[in-house]
Amino acid sequence: MTVLCGAVYALCLLVAAGGFIFYGLTLIAARRRRVEAAVTKRFTPPITILKPLAGLEPDLEANLRTFFKQDYPEYQILFGVRSSDDAAASVAQKLIAQHPGRDASLVIAGDALYPNAKVSSLSRMMERARHEILIISDSDIRATPGYLQGIAADFADPQVGVSFCPYRAEPAPSWTPQNTRGSGPTFWSLLEALTLNTEFWCGVLVARMLEGIRFAVGPTMALRRKYLEELGGFAAVGDYLAEDFVLGQWAQRYGYRAVLSRHIVDHCIGSQPFWPNLQHRVRWARSTRRSRPWGYVGQIFTNPLPFALILLATRAAPLGLLVVAARAAVAAAIAGGLLRDRLARRYWWLIPLADVASLVVWILGFFGNTVQWRGRRYRLFRDGRFQPCNLPEA
Repeated sequence: MTVLCGAVYALCLLVAAGGFIFYGLTLIAARRRRVEAAVTKRFTPPITILKPLAGLEPDLEANLRTFFKQDYPEYQILFGVRSSDDAAASVAQKLIAQHPGRDASLVIAGDALYPNAKVSSLSRMMERARHEILIISDSDIRATPGYLQGIAADFADPQVGVSFCPYRAEPAPSWTPQNTRGSGPTFWSLLEALTLNTEFWCGVLVARMLEGIRFAVGPTMALRRKYLEELGGFAAVGDYLAEDFVLGQWAQRYGYRAVLSRHIVDHCIGSQPFWPNLQHRVRWARSTRRSRPWGYVGQIFTNPLPFALILLATRAAPLGLLVVAARAAVAAAIAGGLLRDRLARRYWWLIPLADVASLVVWILGFFGNTVQWRGRRYRLFRDGRFQPCNLPEA
């Protein structure tokens, strides 16, 4: 027992010290991000927005409507569903009919061509895409009128092949198709949103500062069509669960750069009870572990607060207090200073619990090689590819 306690104490010291250094790097990275010169050059190439849809979601119609109200000279909207029976198809068709002057249409993608059904829909939508700059936007994004202008500015540099937007996560009211008004967000989705808004972007900013962007994440990413064609189109990433990560990772291989956009979007993450929420967070964790194995191990230093709280009851309490103070500073810098997130300002006192939940998800990510996605179980492989469990291994 004494040996075990000593090992736990040593682990807490190590993670707390490493995490304190990481928080320092985060504050430097956040400051650099704030003082970067804003883009002043107006760059407005024609844009095609690709929006894959699958079923009804909270505020789906309101979210999609914002894409018809862009302050931008020329753009095309393509909605994609796998079947005309999908309830999201009627929402898209309604909005298209209400905006006859907008270049918008619905694509019926049919059966999935690849394990990643979203990529399959994107591949079919590309047959109707007309423009050089492509924006892949999830159904749960709410856009401001300057959304397209903010993203287009990233591509004024011809070397940029991929751009992705930071986002403010916002849990939607607990919702079902039978209860569209909702009843307030669930506790678990609230914790997830706090993690995304105060912890997740820390790692992205530090990675950007130390080694540049070699990946892409998020519900809004943009691609240069030329880059996509050079890598073989969406078919090249159809077997990957985290296709966004791979598209960013491969950019350098083809002579392009991936960048973190200055434009921030609102991401409505939904509101799930405990078990569905845990399943989707573990799916993300297991996918990340296969995309960046050593980076995933290093994530322990991006969440040192649970270890610091243990140290508060030991002779290393001063170190624990330093980490607690640094965590508060980082949350203020990221959620407050960069994302302008009101959620963290209101529920700051839940951040320690959100960090503990995040640690549990990180640990679970090390175990198992299957994930649950849209009601189906898939097997994950070491290189990030995946396939339905009822199929033989490749």
